[in-house]
Amino acid sequence: MSENLYDLIIIGGGPAGLSAGIYGGRAKMKTLILEKGSLGGRAFTTREIVNYPGYKETTGPDLMNDMAEHAQNFGVEVKKEEVKSVDFTGDIKIVKTRKNEYQAKAVIVATGTEARVLGIPGERELQGMGVAYCATCDAEFTEGQDVVVVGSGDQAIEEGMFIAKFAKSVTVIVLHEEGHLDCNKQAAERAFAHPKMNFVWNSVLDAIEGDGEVTGVKIKNTKTGEITDFACGYVFFFVGMVPGTECVKGQMELDGRGWVHTNEMMETDVPGVFAVGDVRAKYLRQVSTAIGDGAVAATAAERYIEEQRDFQETVVESEKPVLMGFWTPEFGDSLDKLNKVDAANREAGNKYKFMEIDITRKKGWAKKYGVVVNAEKTACVIELNKGELVREIALDQDLAAQM
Repeated sequence: MSENLYDLIIIGGGPAGLSAGIYGGRAKMKTLILEKGSLGGRAFTTREIVNYPGYKETTGPDLMNDMAEHAQNFGVEVKKEEVKSVDFTGDIKIVKTRKNEYQAKAVIVATGTEARVLGIPGERELQGMGVAYCATCDAEFTEGQDVVVVGSGDQAIEEGMFIAKFAKSVTVIVLHEEGHLDCNKQAAERAFAHPKMNFVWNSVLDAIEGDGEVTGVKIKNTKTGEITDFACGYVFFFVGMVPGTECVKGQMELDGRGWVHTNEMMETDVPGVFAVGDVRAKYLRQVSTAIGDGAVAATAAERYIEEQRDFQETVVESEKPVLMGFWTPEFGDSLDKLNKVDAANREAGNKYKFMEIDITRKKGWAKKYGVVVNAEKTACVIELNKGELVREIALDQDLAAQM
């Protein structure tokens, strides 16, 4: 195996990616995690975690460092590199960073999410100069300043109260009517009672002003259209997340908003490529659900790699052409049909290598050749030569004549 050829490459080192790494390393797969930032992803920036089973209270950095150490103890390699492009078209997947090209038999996409950018005038121009998206990263720089927070969900309100530990004041711009926040009730009550927290209702941010640094904002009332100038030194945006799928666009199916859809095994529409964590279209995005995704995907990847190895040895390298018969226990006559094909092959002098495949256990093989077994077609037999599809056997016609 060449230095840059891995069994499994995981793109992203958040909780889902680290969990996949732990399971991949434990299965003795040669595993690489590529992470462009801090290991732990967005979870690393979470100051307090109180809902992760087994930890009454911990911090994001502590929990993520424990997970990273766990993965590395199983021999998982971790490299701080940003993935720029991928090629998932072949059996060997290619992952390119700015400096290196890596290859893998299977890939897990664990790229998470990124802060949504609204595109308000001045937002992009003043990023890093008073426009921020991470309270953990930048709150300490707001000491003694007036700060504006955009958003009213859990993240916005909880992060706003954290910023208030440093800032002179925190003013939250809220789209809704007075008293209506999108966060949980407990956080709302704490925010309303906080001496440094202020709210501007029925309003949106119209522009951010400054030259080299933020000096103020323009706030627009959605009911009256009135625009008000407001002096501040920092603007924090907490208005939702978007999937981090830029590096895999065009290589796998994404929905209209860029989220990855998977089945229960975390498989994408590309054989050998899996997706886990917040980048998936899913109901709940939490550390605990990400952990489960990673465990499932790594286990499924191990099975996929074993299937590929088995296919190479038993099908591609077979001296005889192969009759691959797909059946399922769901239909009573499914295996009976294959037994008739097997008998016809033996009567013809075993011209073919005959293989019975339970389609529920080798879904990847069935998908590769477009095989479908259902109530109307309870079994399917195809002929392969060195892995290439030659024909499908007509099970309702004279089998001897087809041997």
